[in-house]
Amino acid sequence: MTTPLALDVQGLARRYGGRWALSGVSFSLEAGQALALVGRNGSGKSTLLRLLAAALRVHAGEARVCGADLRRDADTVRRRTALLSHAAYTWEALSARENLVFTSRLLGQDRPRERAAQRLEQVGLAARGDDPVSSFSAGMRKRLALARTLLQEAPLVMLDEPYGALDPPGFRLIDGIIRAVRVEGRSVVMATHQVERAAALCDRGLVLEQGRVAWQGPAAELPLKSGLLRGSEEGA
Repeated sequence: MTTPLALDVQGLARRYGGRWALSGVSFSLEAGQALALVGRNGSGKSTLLRLLAAALRVHAGEARVCGADLRRDADTVRRRTALLSHAAYTWEALSARENLVFTSRLLGQDRPRERAAQRLEQVGLAARGDDPVSSFSAGMRKRLALARTLLQEAPLVMLDEPYGALDPPGFRLIDGIIRAVRVEGRSVVMATHQVERAAALCDRGLVLEQGRVAWQGPAAELPLKSGLLRGSEEGA
């Protein structure tokens, strides 16, 4: 029996003006697996995630995301993916709880307050749930953005630099959430500079260089490819 694919990407490309940010990117990911996406700053990691979430228009190539055609059925792709991006995109004047309740209602979910409480607990913000987001540190904002991403309950979860702005307990939180999402049978794509952590958490690894696939294979082999990433910093 053939395992269904969460991602089937063939020759995906995106340009900004005359510059190709991604070119000829091809890979696949089985449903329930996790992919570590690594590369230097500016290698195209964030662009690739935004394309796969149908947040950017594809200029060449094809992809199927959780069975939906990326170019022909973008609305379905958006419903089947949840993207944690660099920006928090939170409502500053509202509390953390109000942010999540409002998002849950936008998603048409039942029991929005209960769902919000569950996600606040999951990311370690239960004690600060009624505080305005404007009072939050960068790390707390990242936790809230993660809670909102998880609130979508999408079959494909994509995390762009999830460890950024977090302290060591936050790192462990991310590790635990990735494991929990996988236990639920969902798929994960994580763009990160934390190569060793990604190698321990993921099944597959993919290295981007200047918008092209430089290597792909078992995630356990990623640390052996770390020379490709020497000198990189947090960012995409």
